[in-house]
Amino acid sequence: MKRMILMLLMVAASASTFAQKTWKSDPMHSRLGFKVTHLGISDINGAFDKFETAVTYSKPDMSDAVITLTADVNSINTAVAMRDNHLKSADFFDAAKYPALTFKSTTIKPAGGQKYQVSGNLTLHGVTKAVTMDMLFRGIVKNPGANNAEVGGIQVTGMIKRSDFGIGGKFPSAMISDEVWIQADGEFGQPK
Repeated sequence: MKRMILMLLMVAASASTFAQKTWKSDPMHSRLGFKVTHLGISDINGAFDKFETAVTYSKPDMSDAVITLTADVNSINTAVAMRDNHLKSADFFDAAKYPALTFKSTTIKPAGGQKYQVSGNLTLHGVTKAVTMDMLFRGIVKNPGANNAEVGGIQVTGMIKRSDFGIGGKFPSAMISDEVWIQADGEFGQPK
């Protein structure tokens, strides 16, 4: 009986270890990038320099994980100031009216190995749409530069259409592709 009680206590302690956890993105080791094609012949890359991402879960296999992201539209950076200012204008993102883009996952489904399909609601330019992206869980390691704290890595890739969000309607896809490719790389740790 004592052995059984000890085992139950161990199981209870183990379960409490997986009480809800939240991992936050490390801005120095994370990037929210995008790419469009210009005139059908060259890719233009950009990123949002200011964003926050969190992964919250309570199950050890992370099957109940929820990913949230908020990005500052005014932090858009394509390495060309004139283009960045145009992208912030009413012709595209209208950052004065819609200063943030947000994403909140609704489901995360295994897709084999460390690959997943993450679905959720993306709000961009005042429009909310359901989107599905590919997610690669890159593992958890100990960071020797941060007192051996555990950090995890996630990469999310996929494609959205700017027309779905009413962005850049004056510019046909022959000039700027309607398709916008997303690549978000996140290194996550538990806040102290």
